[in-house]
Amino acid sequence: MDKPAMNYRAIDDPALITVLASPIRQEIVDTLAALGGDASAADLALQLGRHADGLYYHLKLLCKARLVVELGGQGEDERRYRLAGDPCQPLRLAYRIDSERHVAALRKFAHGLLQVAEKDFAEALETTGLVTEGPSRQCWAARNKAWLSREELAEANQLLERLCELMSHPRTDERDHLLSCTFVLAPHVALPKRRGEPEINADSEDLR
Repeated sequence: MDKPAMNYRAIDDPALITVLASPIRQEIVDTLAALGGDASAADLALQLGRHADGLYYHLKLLCKARLVVELGGQGEDERRYRLAGDPCQPLRLAYRIDSERHVAALRKFAHGLLQVAEKDFAEALETTGLVTEGPSRQCWAARNKAWLSREELAEANQLLERLCELMSHPRTDERDHLLSCTFVLAPHVALPKRRGEPEINADSEDLR
C-alpha cells in the first residue's frame, strides 16, 4: 500500500512568498524546522554562523507575516521563536501562474533559494572530512536535461516528494547529519537550430 502524501502548509499569498524570498529568512525558517520547530535567537545564530543581532530584523518580519511566532524569553538572545502552525507540517509554496504578482514572487523566491544553495555548496567544499562518494556522500551538485515519458515524469516527482519528506524530519539521535538540499525541476521548449550553430545531441546532458 502506498504511503499517504505528506501534509504540507501551503503558502498562497504572494506577499508571504516575497517575505520568504530573502536568503537569510529562508535559512531561518529551514533551521527552525530542522531544530524541531522552535529555537532561541542564540541557537539560530549559532546554527547559521551569524550574530543574533543580525537576525532580529528578519525574525520580526517573519513574525509580522505570521510565519514565525515569538515565544519570549530571558533577554534578547534567549528569546525563543517557533514556526507558526504545526512544526511537523512543512511549508510549500502554491503556484498560481495565472497571476503576475504570484509569478514575480516565485521568481524572487527561486533567486534567493539558489543564492542559499550556492553559499551552502561553497561552504561545504571547505569542510574538513567532506564525503564526496558512496552512500554517505554529503556534497553533490548536478544538472541533468533529458526527455522523459509521462510515466518517468511521474516517477521523478514521486522521488522528489520522497526526498522532501526525508528532509522534513527534525533532529533525533539517529538523525545526526545536518544537510541542505535544493532542486529545480523545469520544462524546456525545444527551439529550432539557428543558422550556423552546431548540432546538439538531444540525449541527456549530465554535468556532475
